[in-house]
Amino acid sequence: MKKAIYIVLFFALFQVNAQKNIYETDKFEELSEEHEVLAIIPFLTNLDLKDEISKSELKLLEEKEGYAVQNALETYFSKRKKKKKFSVEFQNIKNTNAILAQNDITFKNIDVYTIKQLSEILEVDGIISGSIDLNVLLSKGVSTDFNFMDYFSGSANYGRIGVKISDGSSGKLLWKYEKEINKKSGKNTNDLIDRMMKLAARKFPYDREKRRDRKKG
Repeated sequence: MKKAIYIVLFFALFQVNAQKNIYETDKFEELSEEHEVLAIIPFLTNLDLKDEISKSELKLLEEKEGYAVQNALETYFSKRKKKKKFSVEFQNIKNTNAILAQNDITFKNIDVYTIKQLSEILEVDGIISGSIDLNVLLSKGVSTDFNFMDYFSGSANYGRIGVKISDGSSGKLLWKYEKEINKKSGKNTNDLIDRMMKLAARKFPYDREKRRDRKKG
């Protein structure tokens, strides 16, 4: 019984922390009023693995993790879109990556381009981007066995992720959500994104109900 209570309290605190780690500009409505399409780009990745591997192999693994987050976000938005939850469309990531490739923009150099430049190239109104720091290969799957001692020893911590939405015309940050990644975050990248975005669903700025409530207020 006590264990069940601890678990309930843990998830309650988890959801509260999710809300605290969200930023939204007070100019969101003004800057996003004409937004119709957003593009999701690969996430910048930093891997700190215990295994000794070459720099070239590490870069390839970082690229794989970055694209895995991009894919997971598209999967999440696609599922929610079926329920008509959003006020914007999301560019197909295959098209996004194809257009980037046609303009010689790769995972290795995408960080030198500004939000405004990427938005113009992709012909979208805004960009969903971010970064992820990991000490495991999340895309391959990780252990989610619950053990309170892991949280004291630090072995339950896998890294941190930050998701950003920026306005294409001005390049300004509209919304940001940061979250620690641990054993309770999910068993793989898709699971992580699905869980964290559901926790932030009420705070997601393009949620139809949220925008409706904001306008009423």
